[in-house]
Amino acid sequence: MIENKKVSNLPSKEQLKLTYQRYESLLTEILFNIERKLKKSLKLAPMPTYKSRIKNFESYFPKVLRQKPIEAADSNKLVTLTDIMGIRVICAFLEDLSEVERQIVQLFDIKEIERKGADQTFKEFGYESVHILISIPEDCLPETIPENTPIPQDLVCEIQIRTILQDAWAEVEHELVYKSQFNPFDKPLRRKLASMNASLTLSDIIFQEIRDYQKKFQGELSLRRNTFYDQASAIDDSEMGIAPVNESLGVSTGNSKGTIDDLVLEALHLHNSGNLNEAIAIYTQIIQKVDNNTVLSVIYKHRGMAFFAMNKYDDALSDFKKSIECDPKSFRSAYYEGIVFSVQGKYSEAIECYNKSLELNNYQSHVYYRRALAYFNLNDFQTSLQDLDNAAKLGLDDKECKLLRSKLVAKFDMGM
Repeated sequence: MIENKKVSNLPSKEQLKLTYQRYESLLTEILFNIERKLKKSLKLAPMPTYKSRIKNFESYFPKVLRQKPIEAADSNKLVTLTDIMGIRVICAFLEDLSEVERQIVQLFDIKEIERKGADQTFKEFGYESVHILISIPEDCLPETIPENTPIPQDLVCEIQIRTILQDAWAEVEHELVYKSQFNPFDKPLRRKLASMNASLTLSDIIFQEIRDYQKKFQGELSLRRNTFYDQASAIDDSEMGIAPVNESLGVSTGNSKGTIDDLVLEALHLHNSGNLNEAIAIYTQIIQKVDNNTVLSVIYKHRGMAFFAMNKYDDALSDFKKSIECDPKSFRSAYYEGIVFSVQGKYSEAIECYNKSLELNNYQSHVYYRRALAYFNLNDFQTSLQDLDNAAKLGLDDKECKLLRSKLVAKFDMGM
């Protein structure tokens, strides 16, 4: 006869469930407060999205049995798990992950950081994610804590940081692999899963590369535009004359290779570095290669800015006009054309260009200021003051604006 041994201290599922249910509202409030703190404190563009959850009991119970069966025998206290409370911070780009991690480390008391998937070989598949365990901040605890639900000393919250594509893969993998009683042993099926994960990972990398390119491109564009404005602003307040600009001694190579994007970046960099002849040579090379009017409009505009920097105003005007012909909605090209006319002392022609630019985009504070200067030089002080007020309404009230306003006030005090 086989003896039926009695096993003592087995966890009671029903008792554990009652204890867990007693804590659910408390955990939910704590989780809500932590998520609110994250949303208020994390600074990122574009802003991440958030998912949060308290582990449901049906997932909680088997995990407790696997990890903490002895503690589970005491069913009157809450048995904690590292992922009993979880928040996902879902970012758009790979580079955002390290930035969010850095800010979280500064914001919370960190217990542990784990990088899931970091040690996978190229033959393996699985989701990647940064998991951060934080202590519960004092300012995230409820104001009142019932006596029957004391906060466990080892209670933590897990914050996961993922990209959108990493999160998508994790959701699918969780259903197909983690929650399933059967994992695919068939190699073709496993290869398909690996292929899908690889595709998503590659997509993340490509998205980041595109973003890096855009940042670099926008940085070069901003520098180029600001330098052009600085040159245009270096004028005598009464005569609107521009200070001489040293012409680059660079020699045109005409041998630049690569995609149109590569050529544009190279030209912009040379332009910003003052190698104007080389920049113009590459701009010209691009113009000869493309037949897309939108691209041509941009390149003519920047080549015109390079000619302007070399005091070749007729060439600059020609390129700005061609830019507008390629893209009639190019309000900046019309604005730049007006600046050249102003520098040449042709204020009536400049005003026509400023008018055209403002018809296309009525919210350009600098154009109102430039048009105010042109009207001032034509002795139309009333209209000049109106334009200066419009520039101020749009937020432009710098040193040049104040100087022009003081000149206008003096004119009005003199009875014009």
